[in-house]
Amino acid sequence: MIKLKNSDLATEAKKGMDEFLRLFTDAYLQTVGGRLSSENMQLLNSSQHTLLAYRFFQDEMREGGFVQLIQNGYGGYIFGNPFAKALKQFGAIEMGKLIYKAREIYDPNKTILERETTDEEFNAMYVDFQEFDELEEIYFDIEEDQTALIASYVDEHIENFAEII
Repeated sequence: MIKLKNSDLATEAKKGMDEFLRLFTDAYLQTVGGRLSSENMQLLNSSQHTLLAYRFFQDEMREGGFVQLIQNGYGGYIFGNPFAKALKQFGAIEMGKLIYKAREIYDPNKTILERETTDEEFNAMYVDFQEFDELEEIYFDIEEDQTALIASYVDEHIENFAEII
């Protein structure tokens, strides 16, 4: 089980919800040696995977949107798992709906979206998949409120995410 110090939680919570959640996901990444693989996935439970997936999702969306998220190898982790359903269970219903809508674009275009690309081909994907643009705008509109709901869920169900010492 992942162990976190209560004092660290209190410190990070004072800084904000992103820092609070990052404390957990930093511990998860440390546990898996910095990178998820088929060999270490079992080290995290489903709640921890959902929270880690949300971190990857946030980081990639803030940096380059759905195209970058998929090109950086997170398509399967986000769309091929019950991530959207879990977010809804965490109370982030709007974020879950957004993931389902993005999956409707991802699934039929998975091969194209996940293929190796040159920088030029990668940049062209933003034009080829403009249907992601509207979803990205929605993401930025709802992200803060949805993250607050997730942080609240984690706080209320902390035993699912880490052992507090």
